[in-house]
Amino acid sequence: KYWLMIMMNYFQVWLNIMNKILFFLFLLSSLVHSNEISFYEIKDSDDQSSEISFLLDKVSFIKSYSLVDPSRIVIDVYQSDLKSDVEQKYNYPIKLVRASSKDDLTRIVIDLYEYVNWSKPTQEKTDEGILLKINVKKNKKLKNNIRDIVVAIDAGHGGKDPGAVSSNNVLEKDITLLIAKELERTLRDTEGYEAVLIRNDDSTVSLNDRYQNARKFGADAFISIHADGFRLASVKGASVFIWSEESSSSVARNLSEKERKRIQAQIKNIKSYDFNEDAARDLYPNTYKKKVDQSKELGTKILDQLKRDPFTKIHKQNVEYADFRVLKSVDIPSVLVESGFITNPEDAKRLKTKAGRRMIARSIFLGIHNYFKEAPVSGTLLENYQNYLNYEIQKGDVLSEIAIRFGVTVNSINKTNNLENKSIFPGQIIRIKI
Repeated sequence: KYWLMIMMNYFQVWLNIMNKILFFLFLLSSLVHSNEISFYEIKDSDDQSSEISFLLDKVSFIKSYSLVDPSRIVIDVYQSDLKSDVEQKYNYPIKLVRASSKDDLTRIVIDLYEYVNWSKPTQEKTDEGILLKINVKKNKKLKNNIRDIVVAIDAGHGGKDPGAVSSNNVLEKDITLLIAKELERTLRDTEGYEAVLIRNDDSTVSLNDRYQNARKFGADAFISIHADGFRLASVKGASVFIWSEESSSSVARNLSEKERKRIQAQIKNIKSYDFNEDAARDLYPNTYKKKVDQSKELGTKILDQLKRDPFTKIHKQNVEYADFRVLKSVDIPSVLVESGFITNPEDAKRLKTKAGRRMIARSIFLGIHNYFKEAPVSGTLLENYQNYLNYEIQKGDVLSEIAIRFGVTVNSINKTNNLENKSIFPGQIIRIKI
C-alpha cells in the first residue's frame, strides 16, 4: 500500500505536468498557425477621409507607424500570411497600397502624396472575418503624418456583476462607469487624444473581452477603473496596480484571489478568432518586458497625481502588483486604478459626489498626459509638445469646471487665451497650459 501510494502521487504529479504542457502547446498553436490576410477595399467618406481595409482570419498582433521622405504608413501584422501580394493604386492623397509577406510577417504599406491625419488600425469582427481598418484624412496644414493617442478606458464590473457594494447600497459598477465617462469626456475633447470606452452602459463584459477590445481598438494605453471593497470598513484610499503573478500586499493578495475565482471559467473561453495574450507573452518576451516597465511608469504618473488631490486618501504610496487578468496584454501599457474602497464610509461618500469622481478622473488624465509627455509616441502631437493642450469648448462648459478638469486656475486660462471679460462658446478652441 505504501509503495502504491507513492506511485499514485508520482503519477498525479506527472499528469499535472503533462496537462500544463498540453495547455501551453494549445495556447501556442493558436498564435503560431499563420493568419491569412487578403485585401478588402478602399472606401471614401464625406469628411475627405479614406478607409483602407484588409480581411483577416483572426485578431492579430500588429505594429503600425508612419514615415517621411516619402510619406507613408506601415502596418506589420505578425504570424500572418498574405493570400497574394497587393499593389492597389488609388486617388489623392493615397498613391498606392501595397502588401507582401515573408517569414510569417505581413507588411502593409500605404504610400501617400502628402502628410495626413491617420488613425491606428482597428480590428472588427464581421461575418466575413476580422476587418482590419485604417483611416487617412487630408490636411494641408500638416508637416508630418499625425495620429491621436488612443486610450482604452475599462469601467470595472457592470451588468450582472455589481462589484463591491457599500453599506448604503452604492454599487461599484455605477461608480466606475461615471468616472470612466468623466475621463472619456476630457480625452475626447482634448486635441491629440482619442478615448474608447470598453463599456458605455450597464452591460456585462467578460474579462477576456475587456482586454481583447483594447487590442481591437488599437489602444496605446489601457486603464481599468475600480472602487473595490474589503472585509474591514476601516480600509480606505486609492491605489494603482500593474500585473504580476506575485501580490505586493495583503490587500493585493485578497483582490487577486477574488479575481482568480471570477476568471477560472473565462480563461479557457477565448474565442477562436481572438488574439491569445497568454501565448504571446512566451512568443514575444522582450515586448512583454517593455510593456511591464511602461505600465509601472504609467502607474507611477497616475499615482503621483492622486497624491496631489487633497480630497483623495492614498492606500498605498507605491504602485502595487496583483494578478489582474485585464492587465495582461503583451504590449499595451495597462494599469488598474482603485479609486477607493466603497466599503469605507469616507471613500463611499467622496465617490458618490461628482466632484469626488472628477478629481479621480483628473488625476488619471494628468497621469496619462505626463506619461506620454515623457515617453511620446512617434507621430503624435506630444512628440513635439509645446506645453499646452488644445481643448474644444462643449455645451454647458464654464471656465471654473474646465480649470478643475485640467488642474489649472481660471486666471491661467484667461491669461493664456486673452479671455478677460469675454464669453466662451461651444466649438471654441482654447489653450490649456500644462
